[in-house]
Amino acid sequence: MARRFLMVDNDRWEVFPSGRVTVYGRDQFGLIFEQGTGPQRRRRVTHYSPLGARSPDRAFAELSDRELLELFRQSQPAWTAPEADYAAH
Repeated sequence: MARRFLMVDNDRWEVFPSGRVTVYGRDQFGLIFEQGTGPQRRRRVTHYSPLGARSPDRAFAELSDRELLELFRQSQPAWTAPEADYAAH
């Protein structure tokens, strides 16, 4: 699974496709943003509709850093999302 890194307000976040298939099939994909490890780890989740490729890895690769930052700003805490098993951290 492809992974990328993104700087958000001087914090380094790792971002990768969630791998979860939504009811929208190849029209919508999930992303997980993750920072840190162990009990201090923070996770956020968002969905997006790709404009180009319809495979998760290719669609993810087509996203610019600016688009990833916009998606991060729209993301929600992991405890709100099934992709992260509604985890509290």
